[in-house]
Amino acid sequence: MASLSYDIVIVGSGAAGLAAALGAAEHARDAGRTVSIALLERAGEAERGGNTRYSPSYMRLEAPDRLAAGFEEDMLAISGGRSDRLIISRLAREAVPTLDWVQSHGIGFHRPTTYFLTASAPRIQPIGAGGALVETLAQAARNAGVAMFFDTSAERLTVDADGAVTGLEVQARGITETLHAKAVILACGGYEASQEMLRESFGERASHVRAITPGTTFNRGEGIRMALEIGAKRAGDWNGFHCEPVDPRSNVPEAVVLVYPYGIVVNRSGHRFFDEGAARVDETWETLARAIAFEQEGAIAYAIFDQRLYGIRNHDRAIKSAAPPYRAGSIAELAQLIAVDPDSLAATVNGYNAAAIGNEDQFDPMRMDGLQALHALDIPKSNWARPIDRPPYFAYPLVCAIAYTFGGLATNDGAEVLRNDGTPMAGLYAAGEISGLFFNRAPGGTSVLRGLVFGRIAGRNAVAYVTA
Repeated sequence: MASLSYDIVIVGSGAAGLAAALGAAEHARDAGRTVSIALLERAGEAERGGNTRYSPSYMRLEAPDRLAAGFEEDMLAISGGRSDRLIISRLAREAVPTLDWVQSHGIGFHRPTTYFLTASAPRIQPIGAGGALVETLAQAARNAGVAMFFDTSAERLTVDADGAVTGLEVQARGITETLHAKAVILACGGYEASQEMLRESFGERASHVRAITPGTTFNRGEGIRMALEIGAKRAGDWNGFHCEPVDPRSNVPEAVVLVYPYGIVVNRSGHRFFDEGAARVDETWETLARAIAFEQEGAIAYAIFDQRLYGIRNHDRAIKSAAPPYRAGSIAELAQLIAVDPDSLAATVNGYNAAAIGNEDQFDPMRMDGLQALHALDIPKSNWARPIDRPPYFAYPLVCAIAYTFGGLATNDGAEVLRNDGTPMAGLYAAGEISGLFFNRAPGGTSVLRGLVFGRIAGRNAVAYVTA
């Protein structure tokens, strides 16, 4: 490595890590201080950026200068009141100033055409999505003097006799070195690519969960492990993770199939196991994906549709799979194509059709329309319930793909990592998915946003710490 000593070392080059690096460099410059900063990335340069590179990077705002209504209240409600209110309030206060800062580096925002037809809150999106964030912020950080090292993984934190962080051991091309630092910022994601840690949290069926993008595979939990080894406190929901239903046949990142509310979903036995219309799609996709992975035989399910699907305007934007659906002229033929028992599937479809007898004029794919199939069904369908009786029939296979874990490190609203007694660990900061904040399910449009906000906060506070 060019040097074995830096004032600040940042681990990870997604939204949080890049915001930390650039935020630190600019804060030091504005304060007239010379601070050496290094950023370490496990991936090669072409693959840098972790989850952010592949993320649509939706953000829960009406516009870059205005949060979505109920921002704080919604985040707290989704967590059942368990998320840290101070951190959520800081996120709300800093969101707009942080996006102003991002825009100052040439990244524009727009109201996107989301890949779901219904959503629980409005979103904005950086033009060029997560890839634009990674490339633009990385170049700005490099221009600001941040040293960047790729194919380099952090292995262990080092501390002094008082417990203050003094650096970390890193491995690059098979060689382990000690990198001295006055402060370390961990921004290297959760443990979604560690089968060992996933099994510890979720049991053996965690092996059925796949990474949602190539960037996800670099998040192996070492940052969490290193901090816990020196006494950091855990936070967040260690029984939770953000996941989505994807088509296992498709090799494109995030091959989601999010039209399932407009059909039915069955398991290998041909039975429904989920209310496909229980709520908006971004409020149900995690429930469906987890049920597939942890409750269904073979950890697979099938979304079933008829010709009506193709009458839904823009339905194709909610399907990111590159593989065409299975197509058949009859339910029996479709059952054979997807290896589901024909009699069971026919009974399921017939029973559902008999219950889906509401007024089809009520159907509105863009909102929760109240078109229900309730009677004589063990599992209701609460919205968008229309019969499946117009051939040809279609099916998409669905499996669970993980994006990030909810369990992580406890931090305060200054991005300082906390000890078990709640006091900050000297010289150690964390931002992004590595910090535990979410419970139950992910509040849509907040993951990349919190990475940017708390990454920048971590960078500024690390500069203040090392120059004090």
